[in-house]
Amino acid sequence: MLHIVDDEEAIRDSLAWLARTRNIEARTYESAAAFLAAVDQAVFAPQGDCVVLDIRMPDTSGAVLFDILANRKLTHRLPVIFLTGHGDVPMAVDSLKRGAFDFFEKPFNDNKLIDRVEEALAASREAGAQAVVQARLANLSAREREVLDLILIGKMNKVIADKLGISMRTVEVHRAHIFDKMNVKTAVELAGLLK
Repeated sequence: MLHIVDDEEAIRDSLAWLARTRNIEARTYESAAAFLAAVDQAVFAPQGDCVVLDIRMPDTSGAVLFDILANRKLTHRLPVIFLTGHGDVPMAVDSLKRGAFDFFEKPFNDNKLIDRVEEALAASREAGAQAVVQARLANLSAREREVLDLILIGKMNKVIADKLGISMRTVEVHRAHIFDKMNVKTAVELAGLLK
């Protein structure tokens, strides 16, 4: 989902149209406050999310909105591409150093912008997938983590049991719980998930 935050209706409409030419769903917001209200209510899209953000807006600027998203640790899941009609090199460099995905000056090349939106959506999907894996790992017990580490280096159940001083049956139970919690069926699939 592309989120377009700009105080100019013509820009919002043209960017939404441009997104549709690449089969990207878009939502528009006339202010930072409107976008933040949506963020507070929204669930991230499985196909990824990206924000195209005007840097200069009345009330809350795009730079302030970006800082709010960064403080909430959302900029990996919601990569931000800044747009401005009044940008300069130091402003662009500062935005990128603070974690913005990209920075475009108006007028911009439509194809280059939408290419970067597609790249940001891919980065968002990856960040979302990693967040899911991290949440699953957080559900493992300390012992399950120990067993997981040994599974990942290719140790067999008997070796794991000897190393941890537990029975082979206990290792089998831990292995089953790990596979269940990580939503995998094999050690190979588990290794691929955690690569």
